[in-house]
Parts: sequence; structure tokens; C-alpha cells
Amino acid sequence: MAEAFTARDLAKLADYDTPTMCNALEVLDPRWRTSGFTTRPMYCRYPDLKPIVGYARTVRIASTEPSKLQGPAAKKAKLEYYQYIETGGPRPSVCVLQDLDGDRAGFGAYWGEVQSNIHKGLGCLGCVTDGSIRDTHVWADGFQALSGSVVPAHAWVHAVDFGGEASVFGMRVKSGDIIHADRHGAVIVPPETVKALPAMIDKLVRRELVIIGAAKKKGFTAAKLAKAIAESDEIH
Repeated sequence: MAEAFTARDLAKLADYDTPTMCNALEVLDPRWRTSGFTTRPMYCRYPDLKPIVGYARTVRIASTEPSKLQGPAAKKAKLEYYQYIETGGPRPSVCVLQDLDGDRAGFGAYWGEVQSNIHKGLGCLGCVTDGSIRDTHVWADGFQALSGSVVPAHAWVHAVDFGGEASVFGMRVKSGDIIHADRHGAVIVPPETVKALPAMIDKLVRRELVIIGAAKKKGFTAAKLAKAIAESDEIH
């Protein structure tokens, strides 16, 4: 049974970029070479922001047609959604939002000045959506966003459901999954790997530094590369 982790253990993972997380995860379990991460291009609102790590709040939206809920029923559903963002699992959270409009995904933006500030206030660190965002000049400060596009209008955008499974950029996410994200994309972090990841990353980085250091020296050759690779392989 995997060792239980603390909030500090989880926050520590924000010290590493998402590609490094993927490198370590695929060593810990080869299954993660082909699943659990985003696989398509996206727009990053804050490319220089530190990586975010939090628990997924999953949402599915649509914007090309009005919601079937209107009036008090629509308002009730919206408030229930915000309650889910606040208390639907451990915090901090990362909102993972799937756009159900198919080829027209991103037609209307769910995320903008208002939603970014609301979600940040409710303990959310950022969002990962194959839909769109807008209001990027007045976005909530430090609230990360990975999106499929940037558009000017919100159209008929509304939440269809939340708390289930969402699929964004080839990554299938369940509510409560641990999400690590930065300018490169996002990856799901299995809970059982949280404690083991820092040590694995340290080993991988030390191995890489041997090879990179050799490559930067004058007179670098394929023979010297072979020697550096051998030295790297001896690091445990």
C-alpha cells in the first residue's frame, strides 16, 4: 500500500515542470507512457507561471445553443456548480472543463474576467479546457489557463453537468484526480506516486546533467557521449 501523502508533499510537485513529471511517472509505471496526459496543442495564459497542482473539478459545457434550464432552475444549477467547486473535494483545485460542441468547441467562452476571479476565490488554481477563454487583459492575476482558443463572445455558454468524467486534449479526468499543469500541458498524478516522485525526479535530473554537461564541453564527440551515457546509467 502506498504511503499517505500530505498537502506539503503535493505542493512540492509544483517545483517541477510537467514534462519532468511525465518522465518520472513513466519510469514508475510504463502505463503512463501512453495515457494520463494531454496530447494536443493549446493556448497557455501564463506561460511563465509556476506549475499548478490540485484536485480536479470536472465540468462539461456547451455554447452553441441555450441551456434547457431557465429561470430559477438555471440559477439553482449554477449555484450548485459553484458549491461543487468550493466543497466538491480537497483543495486546492484545478478546473477541468470539456466543451461538448464538437467541431465548434470554443464557440463561446466560459472563462473570462468574472469566472476566473470567482474560481480563484473558491480555491481554484487554474483551468484546463478544450474550450475557449476571453478577457485575457483583465484575467484573475495568477490564475492559470490552458485553453483550446481565445474568442470574444460567450454565446450561450453554460454548464451541462459537473462532477463526472471530462475529456480534454486527449486526457480523461475524473473528479478528484490530481492534476499537474504548466505551459506544456497537463498530466494526472496517481496518488500512490506523490511521495515517490521527488526522489525519482532527482535521480533522472542527475542522470541528465551528466549527459548535458558532456554535450556542452568543447570537443564533444559521439565517443564521449557514449561514455557519458554509461556514467549516467550508473547513477541510482
